[in-house]
Amino acid sequence: MLSDELKLCIQQGYSTYLKAKGHKPRYGQKLMIAAIARTLGNINSDDAGERQGTGHVCVVEAGTGTGKTVAYLLSAIPVARMLDKKVVISTATIALQEQIMFKDLPDVRKHSQLAFDYTLAKGRGRYLCLSKLDRLLAEEEDPFLPLYEEVIASDADTPLYTDMIQKLAGNQWDGDRDSWKEEIPQQQWARVTTDHRQCTGRSCSHVRNCAFFKARESLDEAHVIVANHDLVLADLALGGGAILPKPSETIYIFDEGHHLPDKALSHFAAHARIVATSRWLGQTEGQWASFIEPFAAAVSVVARAQGMEQILKGARQAIDLLPPLLKALIPLMDANQPVVRYRFEQGEVSADMSEIALEAYRRFTDLALALEKIADEVGRLLEDEHSPVEKNSCEAAFGVLGAWWSRAEAAQKLFDSFAHSTADPKWPMARWVTLVDQGEAVDFELVSSPVLASHTLTERLWEPCYSAIATSATLTALGSFDRFSMRGGVPSDATFEIVPSPFDYPNHAVLRIPKEAVEAQNAALHTQNMIELLPKILDLKQGSLVLFSSRRQMLQVYEAVPQALQKVILMQGAASKQALLTDHRAAIDAGQGSVLFGLASFAEGVDLPGGYCEHVVIAKIPFAVPDDPIEAAMAEWIGQQGGNAFMQMSVPDAAVKLVQACGRLLRTESDTGVVTILDKRLLTKRYGQAILEALPPFKRELNV
Repeated sequence: MLSDELKLCIQQGYSTYLKAKGHKPRYGQKLMIAAIARTLGNINSDDAGERQGTGHVCVVEAGTGTGKTVAYLLSAIPVARMLDKKVVISTATIALQEQIMFKDLPDVRKHSQLAFDYTLAKGRGRYLCLSKLDRLLAEEEDPFLPLYEEVIASDADTPLYTDMIQKLAGNQWDGDRDSWKEEIPQQQWARVTTDHRQCTGRSCSHVRNCAFFKARESLDEAHVIVANHDLVLADLALGGGAILPKPSETIYIFDEGHHLPDKALSHFAAHARIVATSRWLGQTEGQWASFIEPFAAAVSVVARAQGMEQILKGARQAIDLLPPLLKALIPLMDANQPVVRYRFEQGEVSADMSEIALEAYRRFTDLALALEKIADEVGRLLEDEHSPVEKNSCEAAFGVLGAWWSRAEAAQKLFDSFAHSTADPKWPMARWVTLVDQGEAVDFELVSSPVLASHTLTERLWEPCYSAIATSATLTALGSFDRFSMRGGVPSDATFEIVPSPFDYPNHAVLRIPKEAVEAQNAALHTQNMIELLPKILDLKQGSLVLFSSRRQMLQVYEAVPQALQKVILMQGAASKQALLTDHRAAIDAGQGSVLFGLASFAEGVDLPGGYCEHVVIAKIPFAVPDDPIEAAMAEWIGQQGGNAFMQMSVPDAAVKLVQACGRLLRTESDTGVVTILDKRLLTKRYGQAILEALPPFKRELNV
C-alpha cells in the first residue's frame, strides 16, 4: 500500500498544481490519479527492488479533456522517485511526444513543485555516426553497401556531408537528424547513421564526440524519459535495457496506448525480399576475398573466415529455388489491389515451399553464426592496443559485418517461420508474399507476422516490467476492454478503469444522421448521395472536417461538388498534413470558411479547437479494408474458433475508429458543434445500434 507520506506527496503535488494554474479539480482526472497510484502502491518488491507478484498493470480509458498527462505524471513520478525507478513515457505520434516533452513536463515540474529531471530518447538511427561520415569524406568507401542496394553513393551528396562536419566542428549542430536545419532525405541519411549491430560502441575512435552516446548519458541521469512506441518496442526486441532502462527498473506509461498492439505486430514480424537477398549474397560472395584482405595478419579473423564463400554460396543456392514457386502464385493475386499479394490460408505454406524454407533457414543460420563470430574477432582487434590491423579498417569492417549479420538474421527468422508453418490454434500467424514491381524485373517479399501481439507483449513487456500504464481515449470497444486485452495480451489481473470526460456532450454537441442518408455498402450510390448532401449540410463560412474511408471516394466527391464548395476545400494529398492544417487555421482566423477533406490519418490526433472545427462529417462506418493480410488471418482464426469475425472484430474495430473520428469535434470544454454521419446502417442494422451506444453522449438527431 502507498505510505501516508507518498499519498500526501501526490495530493500536495496535485493541489499545488491546480492552485498555481488556477484550475478546478476534474472528477475524471482525480479518478485516474487514484487508479494509477493504487496500482503502483499495491506492487510488492523485494529488498533489491525487484517486483514480486502481479497486478502491476493499469489500463485507463480517459475521455478527451480529462487531463491524462497531468494525471499520470503527478501519480507516477512521486512513486518512481521513492522506488528509484525510471518513468518511460511512450507515445504513438510525434505531436504528442513534443507536447509532453516541451509543454506538459516543464509545466508540471514548475507548478507542482515536484523535483525531477526529464529528457527525450531516440534510437541510434536518429543520430549521426561520425565514423561513417569521416570515412565518406575521406573517400574511403565501404567495400559494398551494407544493407539496402538502393542506398547509392552520389557526388551530389558531398556538399551536405561537408556541411555536416563543419557544423559539428563549430558546435552549430549536435548530430541529431531532427535538429538539422532542413529535412535530410532518407537515402543521404542512411549512409551516415548506424544501428546496434554496426556500432563499435566504446571502441570507436569517435566515441567522445558521438551524438548517440552523449544522448545516452542524459538518459542515465533523467528520472523521466520521453520516447515513442517504436523505440520502446525496438528496445524490448533487443531484450530490454539496450537503449532505454531495463524493464525491471521501469514504470512504462503508454499514452495513445490503443496503438501498442499494432505497433508490436510490425516490430516482431519477419520479412525478406528473395531476389534482392540473392543479389546481395552474390555480390558479397564475389567480393569476400578483397574484403577480408586487410586482415591477412590477423590469424583469428582468417581462421573464422575460412569457408565463408561456400557458406554464402549455399545460402544463395537455397533461396534461388523459391522464385519458380512464387511465380506460380502470381495468377492467384488480385492485380487491381494497391498492394498485389497472396496470403497463405491459415498461414500454412505448401510442402515444397516449407522444404525449401527449411534448407534456407539452415543455410542462413550458418551464415548469421559465421558473421557473428567474425564480427566478434574484429571487435577484439578494435580493443587490442597491439592489433596487427589498422583501427580504421577494423571500424569499417565491423560496421559492414554488423549490417550483414542483421540481414542474415532477419532472413533466418523469416525462413524459420515459413519452414514451420503448421497452424497453431492458440497463436495464429499470418504469412503472405507481396509482388514487388521493379520495372522490368519483379521481386517477391515474404512476410510472416503474428496475428495477435498478445504473446509477444506478455513475454517482452508485461512480465519483465516493474509496472506499466496504458491510457487513451479509445481503449474500450462497445463498452468493453476485451478487444484491447485480446490484441495486447494485457494480464487479466490488471486494473481496468474508465474515467469520464468533463465535457458537457448533450448540451455542446449534436450527433446527426440525415433522413436523406443512404446505407453506405453500395459505393456508387453512397458517393452520389454525399455529392448531393454535402453542399446542403456544410456551412461554407465555418471550419469543417469531412472524413472519408476511401481516397477514391474522396476524389470523386471533390470533383463533383459545386465550385463554391470546391474553393474552400483543402484536400489531403494536395500538401503535407501540417501545411493543410496551417492553411485551414489561417483561413478561419481571416474570417473565411474552410473545409478539410481527409482520410484515416485526419480522424485521429488532429486538434482543431473552437471555430477551427465546428462540424465533423463522417462518410461511413469505418470498417477495415478486407484485403489486409493480418486482419484477414484474424477473421479466419476467429471463424475457426467458432466465433463471428464480423461481430467480434470488424464491428468493435469500426466502433473504436468512429469514436476517434467523433473526438475531432470537442477539444475544449467550451467547444460546440455537430457530428454528421452519412451512413444509414447505424439506424437500419442491428450492429449499428451497438456502435451508436458506444459513441459520446451527444444530443441525437437521427433520421430527421
